[in-house]
Order: sequence, then C-alpha cells, then structure tokens
Amino acid sequence: MKKLTLLSLMAIFTFSQVQAQENSEWTSLFDGKTMNGWHQYNGEGVGPEWSVTDGVMTFQPKENRKWGDGGKNIVTDREFTSFVLSLEWKISEAGNSGIFWGVKESEEYGEPYVTGPEIQILDNERHPDAKANPKFHQAGALYDLVQPTADVCKPAGEWNHVLLTVNHTTNSGSVQLNGTEIVTFPLSGEGWEALVNNSKFKGWKGFGEFKTGKIGLQDHDDRVSFRNIKIKEL
Repeated sequence: MKKLTLLSLMAIFTFSQVQAQENSEWTSLFDGKTMNGWHQYNGEGVGPEWSVTDGVMTFQPKENRKWGDGGKNIVTDREFTSFVLSLEWKISEAGNSGIFWGVKESEEYGEPYVTGPEIQILDNERHPDAKANPKFHQAGALYDLVQPTADVCKPAGEWNHVLLTVNHTTNSGSVQLNGTEIVTFPLSGEGWEALVNNSKFKGWKGFGEFKTGKIGLQDHDDRVSFRNIKIKEL
C-alpha cells in the first residue's frame, strides 16, 4: 500500500474543506417532499393547485376555471438581495409561467409581477408569445425587457435548467438557460430605467425598485413543474 505523506494528507484535507464550503453555499428552497418555505402571495399556506410528488413541485390549475381566476402565485417565506438561483422547470404544451425576484408583499401590490421582474417560462414551439419579435416574451427572457440572444429552450414536457444571477453589488443580472448565457441586464440606474421606460412596466409604482424581496413562481393558468430549487447568496 502506498504511504500518504503529510503533504498529501494536508492536500486531501484542504480539498475536502473547499468541497464542503462550496456545497454549504447553496441553500435548498424546496425539500422535495413538502411546500415548506413557500406560501401564497399576500396570503398564508398554499392552495390545492400546488402539489409535490417524487421530488417535483407542480402547479395544476383547476378544471373549467376562467381566465383571471388565478391568484395562486407563490413566494418564498424568506427575502433575498444578491444571489444565484438555480432550478429546473418543465412546462405543459402551449404553457406559460414565470420566475420572479425582488417581490414585495403588500396589499398595495395585488400580484408578484407588480414589483418583481420576471424570467419567462414558455413553450417556445406552441405558445404565440414566442413568435413575436423582438422576442421579449420567449423562454428565458427578462419579460418584456430583454430578449434572449438564442433559443436554447427544450420542448414542452422536458426539463430546462435556469441559473439566474442577481448581483446588486456589481449592478448586474444574467440568465443562463441549459448552460448558455442568453440574457444580461443592469439592475438599477440609467440602464435599468431605459429598459423599463420602453416596456409595459413604464410608470408602474414599485416595479423593480426593491433590492431585497422574495422569489416567486407564477400561476398563469397552465400546468408547470419545478424541481431542484436552490439559492446561493452573494
């Protein structure tokens, strides 16, 4: 048997420390078994439309509900400022959903999207929003603000991995979809104001103004699933 020198042992110990530190930087936002850590926006608990099976969180709208009967958006119990959010999503055919950040809960704001910018979730093959140009509503877009540089979205029914970075220290945000960076954007200042002023959000009180807020998942009347949701604070 090969003997380990003191130097080798120290190297192994150091590598183990680094690995442990890297792993500990990530905090799970979904335990794969319950909806603990999440609640309905401006409410308590989570409605029956949300369920958990085999490590997957799924939103399934009730049958025969009318458009606009939603309001089952959920947000994290905790607030975050600068972070990297990692999760996987799977959308139904012709489906639409989204991921919010910087969400502020208040009766003044009726929905998460009033304050929280959105990363679009979409079936790019079938949903008409994906066909508009500029592609501000395509999967991975900073909704209505920045279009993706490429369409790397997998088809409906398949898992897509998104990595959202929000760093207020460097005033920078980015979206990676399935390993490709497709969106970058500022978070404040003249650059951000220019984006907002050229979007549907112009004049919206509170939109994108909160550096600290909650992560949200959208009820857009379509079935959508999430898994492996974790966050690394910066």
